[in-house]
Amino acid sequence: MLRFSNFLFPEAATPDLDGQVIRESLAEAKLCDELGVEVIWLAEHHFDGNCAYVDPMVFAGAVMSATTRIKVGFAVAQVSLHHPIRLAEQMALLDQLGQGRLVVGLGRGTAYNVYEYQGYGLDWREAGPRYAEAEEIMLKAWTSPDGFQHAGQFWDVSVHRLRPETWTKPHPTVLRAASSEEGALHLADRGLPFMMNVQSLEATQKRLVAYKARLAARGFDEAHIARCMDESWVWRNVVVAETDAEAERLAVPAFEAMQENRRRLREKIYAEQKIRMVEEKVPPARAQVEHALVYGSPATVAARMAEIEATGVGGVICAFRLGPMPAEVANNSIRLFMTKVAPQFRGPRPVVAAAAE
Repeated sequence: MLRFSNFLFPEAATPDLDGQVIRESLAEAKLCDELGVEVIWLAEHHFDGNCAYVDPMVFAGAVMSATTRIKVGFAVAQVSLHHPIRLAEQMALLDQLGQGRLVVGLGRGTAYNVYEYQGYGLDWREAGPRYAEAEEIMLKAWTSPDGFQHAGQFWDVSVHRLRPETWTKPHPTVLRAASSEEGALHLADRGLPFMMNVQSLEATQKRLVAYKARLAARGFDEAHIARCMDESWVWRNVVVAETDAEAERLAVPAFEAMQENRRRLREKIYAEQKIRMVEEKVPPARAQVEHALVYGSPATVAARMAEIEATGVGGVICAFRLGPMPAEVANNSIRLFMTKVAPQFRGPRPVVAAAAE
């Protein structure tokens, strides 16, 4: 059974819209709780308005308090921007507030926006090793009731005991982001599920095949491989309307405006400083309508979701509110999706097509 979640990634184009969009986002989370969405995923981005609430840990507390059933996850917390002990404490508190509804999604930090590292006074080239060390410290903090010491490249800490303890034992559910095939295979080496960024269907199929093959090569049995696949997620932008034409009218301009806004400050920094974290000779899949955007009537969107289900992945992270899209348009899309699309996937998983094996 394919599972569905909502990536709450709201843009506020100007500072005067920040408060309005933050309040609309909380209302969207409450709607998703009422409609039976499995997870609300929160993003973390700074200084550009691309994620209006900015701090997902603080916002997660508000979502936990306003909802009763839905899980709250991070896609992702930018670990390299945080002190790992502080982050471990915040996650433990959220786990207590939600009594097990927390999904700790971890990533090194943005792979595109150098200004986010500059704003925190960090060298973006240290993001990977900072993330690896921070994850190690966080796991120690959650699982060391007698305290621990750590001496590393970036942090030297001596922790008597982390309080509060986590509600979930031994620690909350942890998922890691993998923005490349290499990253997915690294997680396969560890026998761990992963979250995949926006990719074409072909790239999604290819990466999942490689991931399953690596798990098998590392000696994990079929039950473990199936569990990893079921706990892995892929991301798509999704707009549902009554007709294909109406969905196209609502979805495509909002998606294109969102992509342009996300490029704007990045390109300004490049013009001023000549720093670009990633060289992209052609637009990546995440910026292409045909790969990154699923839109149409309920029947059309269900058919696209069936293609994703056939890859064997466990769930789809659906971003419903795109760029300047009004809140009510996104909310109508969520209602249509949860009442007319999602029910079609509440049954046994179909046999995976040969092309996706």
